[in-house]
Amino acid sequence: MQMTKQFLMVGLIGILSMLAACTKSDHDQKAEQEKSANSHDKAEILPYLDIQESKAKYALPFCEKKNCIDIDIQSIQTKDSWLNSWVEQKLAYVVQAQIGQNQKINLQKAINAYVAKSDNWQDQYSKNQAYELHITTRVASQRNEYVLLQVALNSKQEEVIVKDRYYFFVANRKLQKEVNILDILQKNQQSNMNQIVQDHYQKWLKQQSAEVQAEAPKKLYWGQADWFFDSEGIGLHYRANQISKRAGQFDIYLSTAQTKTLLQPEIYHKMF
Repeated sequence: MQMTKQFLMVGLIGILSMLAACTKSDHDQKAEQEKSANSHDKAEILPYLDIQESKAKYALPFCEKKNCIDIDIQSIQTKDSWLNSWVEQKLAYVVQAQIGQNQKINLQKAINAYVAKSDNWQDQYSKNQAYELHITTRVASQRNEYVLLQVALNSKQEEVIVKDRYYFFVANRKLQKEVNILDILQKNQQSNMNQIVQDHYQKWLKQQSAEVQAEAPKKLYWGQADWFFDSEGIGLHYRANQISKRAGQFDIYLSTAQTKTLLQPEIYHKMF
């Protein structure tokens, strides 16, 4: 009987040890899962941008002329190094666009090309004035990983004065890429989007002068247009002269209901 009790005690202790080990294993596994989930949540939270206005980083050549080129580019700096590089890339694009170029070069090289164009203009005639270029940059809207960059430009080139010319660009900070209007639409809604754009365009075109109507295309291609988003929905922006040399800017604002219908659901819920 004594031996039986001893065997029973040993067996009971073994079972209790196994249960304790299992309980500990389950506890450790649960803790690891919670830790992994917390790490995943933290990875999803993008760092605060802390946007600061700053002068863009570029240098101008030494000028010995009486009338020197006037360039002033106000940019932004954030806590997101990728976004900072992307903003500089967009500024380089905007500078090049003023002289009819579109190369993938940095801001300094874009400035150099712009200065060279101005010098060439001045060399043609002694009274020709150097170019003037003033740019301001701001984050016009942001929601989760989506950031809307607005670049405003004023310039004077070869006696042509440009005031309040705007460029819009959207970036996905999480994916570290620029976002095109076609990237956010549901594939089965592209024809619907096209119809909305053409309807707005025809209405706008009827309000333009005969000269503009003669120059402007019958239909508007919108796949590469500047687009933007605010608290209510998305929209498209065409700069003055972009549709016709004599036309002003053209903006299309979509309602909240239209935006919700057109956009991919997962993108809509993150952007609005």
